[in-house]
Amino acid sequence: MNETAGEGRQGNAPAWYGLSAEDAAQKLGVNPASGLDATQATERLQKYGPNRLPEAGKQSLLMKFLGQFNNILVYVLLGAGFVKLMLGLWVDASIILGVVVINALLGFVQEGKAEKALDSIRNMLSAEARTLRAGETRMLASDQLVPGDIVLLESGDKVPADLRLIDVKNLRMEEAALTGESVPSDKSVEPVAANATVGDRHSMAYSGTLVVSGRGTGLVVATGSDTELGRINQMLASVNALETPLLRQIKKFGYAITAVIFVVAALVFAYGHWIEELPFVEIFQAVVGIAVSLIPEGLPAIITITLAIGVQRMAQRHAIIRRLPAVETLGSVSRICSDKTGTLTLMEMMVVSAVTADAVYKIEGDGYAPGGRVLRDGTPAGQDPVLELMGRVSILCNDAELRFEDAVWKVEGDPTEGALYPFANKIGLERQAQESAYRRVDAIPFESEHRFMATLNEAADGGQFLLVKGAPEVILEHCDRQQAKDGAQPINLPHFLAASDALAAQGERVLALAWLDHPGLAERNLSPADLPRTLVLLGLVGLLDPPRKEAIEAVAECHAGGIRVTMITGDHKITAAAIAKMLGIGDGKTALTGVEIEAMDTATLQEQVQNVDVFARASPEHKLRLVKAIQANNQIVAMTGDGVNDAPALKKADIGVAMGIKGTEVTKEAAAMVLADDNFASITAAVREGRTVYNNIEKAILFMLPTNVAQAAVIMVAILLGLTMPITAPQVLWVNMVTSVALGLVISFEPHELDVMRRPPAVAGRPILTGFGIWRVIFVGMSLLALTLCAFFWMKSQNASDELGRTVAVNTLTIGQIFYLLNTRYRVDSSLSIKAHLGNRYLPMGIGAVVILQLLFTYALPLQELFGTEAIPLRIWPWLILGGFVFFLVVEAEKWIIRMSHAAKGSSSA
Repeated sequence: MNETAGEGRQGNAPAWYGLSAEDAAQKLGVNPASGLDATQATERLQKYGPNRLPEAGKQSLLMKFLGQFNNILVYVLLGAGFVKLMLGLWVDASIILGVVVINALLGFVQEGKAEKALDSIRNMLSAEARTLRAGETRMLASDQLVPGDIVLLESGDKVPADLRLIDVKNLRMEEAALTGESVPSDKSVEPVAANATVGDRHSMAYSGTLVVSGRGTGLVVATGSDTELGRINQMLASVNALETPLLRQIKKFGYAITAVIFVVAALVFAYGHWIEELPFVEIFQAVVGIAVSLIPEGLPAIITITLAIGVQRMAQRHAIIRRLPAVETLGSVSRICSDKTGTLTLMEMMVVSAVTADAVYKIEGDGYAPGGRVLRDGTPAGQDPVLELMGRVSILCNDAELRFEDAVWKVEGDPTEGALYPFANKIGLERQAQESAYRRVDAIPFESEHRFMATLNEAADGGQFLLVKGAPEVILEHCDRQQAKDGAQPINLPHFLAASDALAAQGERVLALAWLDHPGLAERNLSPADLPRTLVLLGLVGLLDPPRKEAIEAVAECHAGGIRVTMITGDHKITAAAIAKMLGIGDGKTALTGVEIEAMDTATLQEQVQNVDVFARASPEHKLRLVKAIQANNQIVAMTGDGVNDAPALKKADIGVAMGIKGTEVTKEAAAMVLADDNFASITAAVREGRTVYNNIEKAILFMLPTNVAQAAVIMVAILLGLTMPITAPQVLWVNMVTSVALGLVISFEPHELDVMRRPPAVAGRPILTGFGIWRVIFVGMSLLALTLCAFFWMKSQNASDELGRTVAVNTLTIGQIFYLLNTRYRVDSSLSIKAHLGNRYLPMGIGAVVILQLLFTYALPLQELFGTEAIPLRIWPWLILGGFVFFLVVEAEKWIIRMSHAAKGSSSA
């Protein structure tokens, strides 16, 4: 018997949903009438283990902190600091170590809380289950369930394990977290196709889903990590989150600059030691000075602070960033893969169409909210007695409840029924007035077996009428007439069949509404068999989970900014394609299903994702494969979602975006960003912020690196020409960490550029320094070198001491940085106007801070002793400022030449 039960494992289990209930019970060696006995249950518990998901390992705080040092630039800095320490240069070594520790602390603090996605999935499991064992019904702790157990389900229950249903009565399950469907799924005991996706497996009830209505009995076929939820848990644990584009670029940049440092240092050391015959210690200190000067020590701090500012700005736009580097990733996103339900749509059913014998109506509105218009041919419909009767059926033949709580409309019961109330409101009917005027006498509740609901109502004068709603194919069979404005007439069946097909082709869920005046039914318990075949058809209504209006605008803005928007949903193909077309995604026809994705190899899928933007009936594996396929095409992917089924793909994407209101905790913990308002439009706003952050980081790099080049070049020139060092290693660190960071911070606060959302996204794999960037660094670096050397040797020509000459050189370099900051705010556009510098209120604050710091560096005795500086005579300062302004004009001239070159290319290509 245990051999048979062994097939309950996921790995070698049959497709339970494709077997009959009898075959499933037989394979698991259990009698559905009595369940397992105590001995069987104990043996299987020992074999399969408890019905729990495994714990995830957690990284200690110490390891997280040490992880901040895992950076090639940090290794070089630590190496330089160690050498300084060995040479007894304690001040230099302490400054370098301080820089490293400060950067590590910034990264550690900003990294946020640890990953908790696997814990959240475990919390979705049910605590107890009503189980049949040895012929007795008992409440059992869910972790004691084993394959072969018989579980009894009723409304409100959370499913404790994966079940093959063997008996159902009007059973409906809420499976949105697994499938993405916005409406509950009707369950049956009939087997389905072996290749059916999760959303189509109507003979299964999955762990963690909820029973909305009805009751059922299920056979446990998988527990713990073998369940659908456990499979997602394993996928999530095995998915390694990608580094962000910036981190990848910074890592490559770090290796490149390290290689440059070692090559330059080796060449300079060889030249100084063997050609110039300088003492070993002297040339070694100079080489270390070059290495330290080439490393942009302040860059990690500037990047971290720029990202943190981006986090604050995004929070104001309802986008909560959980992992700091994700801010920049948004700026590079070239494709957004969005879940449909609750992200692009409201996750609320709404009547959007109505068809009568005389007219076709379009209904406007916003989900369950009562406001909206009923339109005919684009204009308000006005009074229509048939439409009014349809509104009456919508209110009275209805068992759902719709309430306005916490500024949100909430439905209790079937979302489809809940959507009928606002439809009636828009026609002009009030629920309370209708229910008071027409008392319910009896009802035939909706059940999946007969697929309709009917109520017998009585008016104040004693007259009775029957109101019916249900599946069109069922209702049409019971109708022999149709309601028109001038009364009942023979039914035009082809008209309504064609209308039903047309609404379904638009992705709408279709209901037929009918009535019968004076039905002549006795007051007794009505049954489905009592439904007359002489009903009068009122019309059809089409329901949809409508797109968010702001999402339509956001999708258009994304497309304008070169970002493709792709829909990946668990919903049906027709519905997905129809909603996508309304949003401006795809053509409304082309869509791939999960079954089709499964049949494709990796190369074929990689090709298909370049042409298709709508994917339906997608399982967690399909979503994960799609994200990988898009990334393989060298695109930066953002993936949005709210259900457990989205979590692995969210973790794998370059940036995962979870819904804050309707999203599961699993999804939030797997994501790098959470939308506080569940609004796709907030993603667009966050992308705008991300692009601004990316631009500002690029500007900061272009601002800082020329200074590093100038400092290294100053030391190299001195060695090559056998001159006195114009700047010392501690002074290099002062310029890098104090003045550069203070001025670089100003760039972190730069506002959006006007065309930021009209530019294409950054190309994936693009180096952090483009050809233009390298030119700008070399050009500005050499200009700063010339300015600094001119200042130093001008002072030496006036018989100034080495200390005074170096103090003037450092201040000249800093003044050059201040003027270059004004250049850098616009990479190519002109900075020659006062207006150009009014957009950033932190600009004067940053410049003021640096001026104060430089005055302290120059005139404060403790800093003079620490850095070897000397007070500068006041007469020197105007010349230094003039030199800085000339340098500013030189860079502006370079920008003007570039603009003219671009304009010439544009006119010639035109």
